[in-house]
Order: sequence, then structure tokens, then C-alpha cells
Amino acid sequence: MAQALPHAQGTDEIEYANLAVRGRLTRQVVDEQVPAAIALDADMVSFGAGVNDALRRSFDLDAVATGIEQGVRGLRESGARVVVFSFGDPARRSGVLGRISGRLAALRSATVEIARTYGCFLVDFWGVARYDDERLWSADRLHLSAEGHEVTAQAVLDAWGLGDSSWRLPQGDPPRFGWWQRRGQDVRWAGEHAGPWFGRRVRGISSGAGIEPKDPTYRIYRP
Repeated sequence: MAQALPHAQGTDEIEYANLAVRGRLTRQVVDEQVPAAIALDADMVSFGAGVNDALRRSFDLDAVATGIEQGVRGLRESGARVVVFSFGDPARRSGVLGRISGRLAALRSATVEIARTYGCFLVDFWGVARYDDERLWSADRLHLSAEGHEVTAQAVLDAWGLGDSSWRLPQGDPPRFGWWQRRGQDVRWAGEHAGPWFGRRVRGISSGAGIEPKDPTYRIYRP
């Protein structure tokens, strides 16, 4: 993406900031990160929120959708162009995460409508087979791997009209594991990721507690 954008804009550099912090709920994103993005006077802002809310027992679709709309509206009123993400169906790759599939389907419908209403670029991952490939996911099964981030960058470029839809297509044969291997992976995942996650929920501690944004101010890229 850093290579494609300057070329498309007719410049030799871009300024980039990353305000994201994992674990944040939609209301936190809107209250903390959106004002920071507006203060940066960005030309383009990517906005993705809602999955962390959907993982909570207290998930309220109306409240989350309202928060997303408020954030998007504020960014658009600041003059920024906005990229909005509609997340994929986790049931296609995980039985455990598939339990929130209905929530994410409803959230997707709301997000698509918000993107249409406010004239946003939409990156829609729902039903994209490429994201069923485990190589695109980190060991916690919630966050993208380096390869997953690369494919997502291609998806954003496609939404901007600077790429194509080839990012949607499966690449090669994904790794195939036998029953015992899968159960072993599930046990390790439960011990290393799911268990600690539930423990933090019980104690009311976010996975992003104490974590600051990677790039709260602009970093200059010169491809």
C-alpha cells in the first residue's frame, strides 16, 4: 500500500499514523481515537470497530451501530474520506467463534448501510473464501497474521480503485491437519489464548490495557 498510494497521488511520500489499540470497544474508539484522527487533519481514515463488542455477553447491536455511525459522521464532517470495514463470518473457520456469527451478520448489515449513507469506501470480508485460510490468522485466531495484513491492504487498495479483486481468491492449498492435530491445536489455543482471555473478562481487564497506539503522530513514508 505504501508503494501504491504515493504513485496514485503523484507524490513521493505519504504521512501515516496508526491510532489503533487492540481490545478497544466501539465507544472507546469513537471517544478516544476518532477525535485524535480528526486532530491529525487526515485526508483518509480507516475505521474498523464492533468485533470486540460482539464478543461480550452485553453486546447491544443498536448501541454499537450508533457508535459506528457517530464516528463515521464525525470523520466525514472533518473532511476526511473514510474506509469502513465489514468483518467476515467466523463460523467458516471456527466453531467457537461461530457462536457470534449472527451478531456479526447483523453488524455487517448496519455497517454496509452506514457506509452507503455517508459515502464511505467499503471493504467487505463477508463470505470471502480467502479469509478461511488459517495462514491469514495469528495464533489467537482473532487477529491477522502478517500475511493477513498484506491481503487486507490489497483489499483496501481494491476499494480505492487502485488494485483488483484478486485478493479474494484462495492462494494454493491451505495446510490440512488431521483430527488429532486439530485437537492438539485447540488445546494449545485454549491454554495460551482462550483461557487468559476469559480470565481478563472476569477481572474486567482489556487485552489492550496499558497499550498505546503504535504511531499516534504522523510517520513519513518514502517508497
